[in-house]
This record gives sequence, C-alpha cells and structure tokens, in this order.
Amino acid sequence: MTVALSRSDRDRALGLLAVARRRLQPHLRLAVSSLTGPSRTVAYYHLGWADRDGAPADRRSGKMLRGALAIACAQAAGGRAADAFDAATAVELVHNFSLLHDDVMDEDTTRRGVPTAWSVFGRAQAVLAGDALLTLAFAVLAKNTREARSVPLVHELCVAMLGLVEGQGADLEFERRTGIGTAECLAMSAAKTGALIAAACAMGAITAGAPPATVTGLREFGLQLGVAFQIADDLIGLRGDPAVSGKPVGADVARRKMTLPVVAAIGADHPAAARLEAVYRDHRPLSPEEIHDVTGLIERLGGGASAQAEMARRSHLAEAALASLPLDARIAEDLRAVLRMAVDRDH
Repeated sequence: MTVALSRSDRDRALGLLAVARRRLQPHLRLAVSSLTGPSRTVAYYHLGWADRDGAPADRRSGKMLRGALAIACAQAAGGRAADAFDAATAVELVHNFSLLHDDVMDEDTTRRGVPTAWSVFGRAQAVLAGDALLTLAFAVLAKNTREARSVPLVHELCVAMLGLVEGQGADLEFERRTGIGTAECLAMSAAKTGALIAAACAMGAITAGAPPATVTGLREFGLQLGVAFQIADDLIGLRGDPAVSGKPVGADVARRKMTLPVVAAIGADHPAAARLEAVYRDHRPLSPEEIHDVTGLIERLGGGASAQAEMARRSHLAEAALASLPLDARIAEDLRAVLRMAVDRDH
C-alpha cells in the first residue's frame, strides 16, 4: 500500500507544481503566441489566457503535472531545471493537444469549469488548434538541431504520442463493446495516460544526460504514476463532486465508458453483475435517477474498491522504481509527494 498523503506531502507537491507553473508559463506562452488566426484564439481560450471573445483572462489552466515532472526528474538525475524547460513545454503542448481532441471525440461540454473549446468555437477549429499545439511541441524540441539530445527527446515524445493515440482509440472502442477484462482496461490506461507521463519523466532525465538505466527507471516511475493517476480519475468520475472536479456528475456512466471500476464490477462473481453488463450493452439515454442507481450498483459490486486496490498497487510500483535509482534525495522525495497527491485527490 502507498503511504497516505500527509499535509507536508501535499504542501511539498503543491509547491513543486506551483514553481513549475510559474517557470513554464512564459515558455508555453512564447510557443503558443507564435500561432495566428483562429488557432491562437482557440488555444488561448483553452489554456485560460483569454475569454471566448479574445479578451485577456486568467483562468486555471491545469496542474502542469507533466511539465513539472520533466523538470523534477531532470533535477533528480543531477541536471538543471533550465535545461528541461523545452522538454517540459513540449510535453504540456502535447497534453493540451490531446485534451482539445478528447473533448471533441467524447463530446464533453465542460472542462475546468467552463465550456470546452469545441462547444464554443466548433469542432473543426478545436481540432485544428490541437493540431497546431502538437506541431509546436515538436518545433520546440527541434529548434536547436545542434543539441545532441534533441533526437532522443523527439523520439521519446513520438513513442509516447503513438501510445496516446492507441490508448484513446481503445478507450473509444470500449464504449461500443463489453467483454473487456481488467488487463485490457489497464493496458488502455497505460497507453492513454501513462505513456505521456512516462515520457515526461524520461525526457527530464535525458536533458540531464542521465545514464540509460536512470532514464529507464524514471520512465517506469512515470508509467506507473500515470496508470495510478488514470484510476484516480476514473474514481473521481464515479464518486467525485462536480463542484470540485468541474466534470458533470455521472458523465462516464451516461456515456457507458468502460472505466476500471466498471470493468471490475461487471467481472464480479455476483448475479447483479449481469444486470450491470446489460445496462452497458443498452445505449439508450439514462435518466439522472438511473445514473445514480448504476453508480451505486458499481460500488456495491466492488468496482470502486477493486480499482482503489489496483491504484495502490501501481503507486507501490512507482515508489519502488524511484527507490532503485541513484537520485538526488530531496528531489526524489518531491516526486514521491507528487505521486501521493496524484492518487489522493478530488479533481
């Protein structure tokens, strides 16, 4: 079992994220400001820098978890934070590309408490803005072609992108079928969410000139953290408060998303599991009362508890990966604090 999040862990993790946001924001703005036309307008809105009319805004633009991990892993491996800024910026650009596209594919109408970009500007403009952010990510990494580490950084991000696309494709496919086992569901999470977080950690280590074993170990840490983070997200979708998470209550159930709690509940050795599976085979719209009943059934079948146990196991694997590496002790403890906060959260 992973250690519960203490107040000092939370303060440590929030401090690391706050410093990373403050240091990365100018680099992210510089990259995105190179866009023109509608793509820039959509990207600024999505990132919380402008309202729908283009007027300056200062909304919450995400945790920048992936960028923070790239910087922290660089420091943990003996490098300088400044050397990881391009890698961290690229990872954040790819993450926001994926959010813009995911919202279109999932038809989500709310993100971070405001209407999603596609629901404001239309699907086509949101897709194009996502494409622009993805292109910028590789432009940021490739701008210094004489830097020997540019090629491995680009390769790392390409591998992560292929995993992300594969995982998102599997996630969409799962909505159209049942008979999905927990192993298949976890493999989807490892690709959809784990791949980019793993790449962020590995890219940080690469910028520090770390040996291959350290790059591999930090990549493994990021992968396990990413899977645990996705499971936490699944549990928020099941149990979360929309006022805190910014997500509509029961949205995953309404869309019949085959999250880990659902897959585990359908696989339970209980007569009611067949009833739950029948609900997920029937794609008629569910009323709010039915969504509430289905959510309760998932919990009664042990879906939430099973997912929580797997999240703890993945957290343990992530901590074990860190413990096996020769890292700066203070930064390694920061990384553990981020891990613990990632799985003990309500949004």
